[in-house]
Amino acid sequence: MSPPAEADRTDFRVAFVPGTTPGKWVRIWGERHPEVRLELVATEVADTAAAIGNGNVDMAITRLPDAVTHADPGAHHTITLYDETTVVVIPKDHLLSAGEELQPADLADESLLWPLDEPLVVTDRPGTAIEHRPDTTADAIELVAAGIGLLLVPQSLARLHHRRDLDYRPVTDVATSSVGLLWPDPTSELAEEFIGIVRGRKPNSSRGTAEPAPKRSAKEKAAAKRAAREAAGKTPGPGRSKSRTRRPR
Repeated sequence: MSPPAEADRTDFRVAFVPGTTPGKWVRIWGERHPEVRLELVATEVADTAAAIGNGNVDMAITRLPDAVTHADPGAHHTITLYDETTVVVIPKDHLLSAGEELQPADLADESLLWPLDEPLVVTDRPGTAIEHRPDTTADAIELVAAGIGLLLVPQSLARLHHRRDLDYRPVTDVATSSVGLLWPDPTSELAEEFIGIVRGRKPNSSRGTAEPAPKRSAKEKAAAKRAAREAAGKTPGPGRSKSRTRRPR
């Protein structure tokens, strides 16, 4: 398949935030467009909009709409890919570990940590907010392990920062986080190609990258069917008799 035509482009830079797993998409890109190197750039959610706005990356896999609340990416587009389950990270021996699924009311008497890189934009926060706000989610996880408080995060981050002494439980009826794509306007050919990969388009269905197969006439179709039957031995070829030769008894 012909590569997307963009003058003087030999690379395509994609930012990705903690908890996202773009490996499959990168592999497919490499199979389809080995001549254009896809470079992944690890970025915090709060920095992705600025990275798009100043041209440091061509696209970002980030949390929406959280990313655009931190900075102005300029003229842009977004696509939501999936919603994440929100969980509360708790010590292994915490009383809340007895439940399989929690409600905000279950956290009413708990102290919660809200890191500065907060991956959830929560206006109605359950429980009591601890005054100290750790810089990062990783720092907040350490404080949960120390018994300082609990932490609400997307499930992918709870898995990313897994510790043997911690556990997590899903919490319903609270803010959730959506993972999606953020890229500048206008949409480049390379960006369109990456969107197609993420959305699961086949190589021949990506926009602008394939020509439709030519249609065959009825005569050509009939000839093709006849050739296939002859190859399978179902119809004698030219010059062969349709009658069967009997063996003498």
